[in-house]
Amino acid sequence: MKKMTEEIKSREKKKTTVGRSSENTESEKKELALKVIELLKEEYPDADCTLDYNEAWKLLVSVRLAAQCTDERVNAIVPALYEKFPSVEALSKAPVEEIEEIVKPCGLGHSKARDISACMKMLMEKYGGNVPDDFDALLSLPGVGRKSANLIMGDVFGKPAIVTDTHCIRLVNRIGLVDGIKEPKKVEMALWKIIPPEEGNDFCHRLVMHGRAVCTARTKPYCDRCCLKDICEKNGI
Repeated sequence: MKKMTEEIKSREKKKTTVGRSSENTESEKKELALKVIELLKEEYPDADCTLDYNEAWKLLVSVRLAAQCTDERVNAIVPALYEKFPSVEALSKAPVEEIEEIVKPCGLGHSKARDISACMKMLMEKYGGNVPDDFDALLSLPGVGRKSANLIMGDVFGKPAIVTDTHCIRLVNRIGLVDGIKEPKKVEMALWKIIPPEEGNDFCHRLVMHGRAVCTARTKPYCDRCCLKDICEKNGI
């Protein structure tokens, strides 16, 4: 009798607790996602890109520089670049060596300078100096991958976007929105199925904020003060 009672309690707990099982169906993941979105909105009402920019092409440059570099360092470096080369045209004509000299504190200076130069040249030659508002066109630009293209689509053009950076990938696995997926494109595809399109861009910005402040990578996450503690699966913790 005692054993049967415990089994009934266990079944009831599974029914009432969303986000506690790695066997969640897609519909359960959608339900969990909506709860996560709501709680993160309350915790981080202002969801903004942490890279400074005032023109679309500058965000393209900064996103490339941010690879394996902090946004803070990129924000500190780019003013000198834009002072010397203040437009797409000017940067497209700049010698790669001069670009590299300015951006090398961001790491991988030569490859980043080369990509930035080639990207600006393509913008001039193919798009009249403008950043295209088409995802596939963005992907065709040198140095632009899916993460960068999604960021531009969401932040610059206000279109649905899912930006799967390291914070996003770590958190959605821990929370239980995806099951052990680490490849950025696969995580993106899984999230498109459960995140409302209009929420995707801001949701990913909030994951970055939460990943830096609470659900950290290099230290033990601060689960005791996490706004998601009651619904998070805590996978890998």
